[in-house]
Amino acid sequence: MTTVISTNSTARRRRSFRPSPLLLTFVLVPFAIESIWVFWPAIQGVFFSFTRWDGLSAPVPVGFDNYVELAGDPVFRGALGNSVLWLVLFGGLSILGGFGMALALQRERRGVGVYRAALFLPVVFSMVVTALVWRVFYQPDGLVDQVLTAVGLEHLIRPWLADPETALYAVIIPALWRQIGYIMVLYLAGLKAVDPAVHEAAKVDGANNWQRLWHVTIPQLKGVNAVILSVIVIDSLRSFDIVWALTRGGPYHSSELLSTYMYSAAFQSLRLGYGSAIAVVIFLLALAVIIGYLVRAFREES
Repeated sequence: MTTVISTNSTARRRRSFRPSPLLLTFVLVPFAIESIWVFWPAIQGVFFSFTRWDGLSAPVPVGFDNYVELAGDPVFRGALGNSVLWLVLFGGLSILGGFGMALALQRERRGVGVYRAALFLPVVFSMVVTALVWRVFYQPDGLVDQVLTAVGLEHLIRPWLADPETALYAVIIPALWRQIGYIMVLYLAGLKAVDPAVHEAAKVDGANNWQRLWHVTIPQLKGVNAVILSVIVIDSLRSFDIVWALTRGGPYHSSELLSTYMYSAAFQSLRLGYGSAIAVVIFLLALAVIIGYLVRAFREES
């Protein structure tokens, strides 16, 4: 008797959890679109990375030749090093700047909305527009040179975008100018979810501002940090437009990133198979960083 009742209740639960056609539509339609526009091109990219292809003739399978060539390519190694440096500086400074701005502007007080809007305004501009604005700033006798002259540091003036020692860093600055406001907004949303009662309890127990920040606020932002890390890694490894608009990877490949080298190899040199191999490397780097962080976060949770 008990077995019959249990079987009937299980059958009723299965019938009650049957998804509606509307729910299936909202799930399957986006999945179909993603499959056509994202997944299938990605699979094709992996396939083309094992071929020699100029985009016109039929692809010729070459096995791992493209990857072997990448290992001995000095331009690729330089672009890989620049991409790692870009990820560390662009990502680290974006997180520090965005988190600092969010802490400073999280409290609702008079005029705080103006500061938030001013910091978020660069996000509205496209990267190309941002690059054009900063190209004017970096021109001889431009804003950067005028500021250095005004503070007595005219000996530091140099051709910022034409000097191999400064080109990469000169491109990172406008990228940060645009990214910090975006990270600030994400952290502002995360700080709204921090329980103020825990802060008050820590304050009553004698914790100072730094201790409350480190032991109360930051642990409650793990979910936001995972999202921000994913955004930073993806944005860093696919950064292309601002670098291409300012330096095109030069001078002498000093500001070359994996994304710009992939573009030049695929669409300027018409080596789409080689460019696809670089794209696969970019994907694996992003996947490794994100999965590494998530595994560590799950271990800490358990």
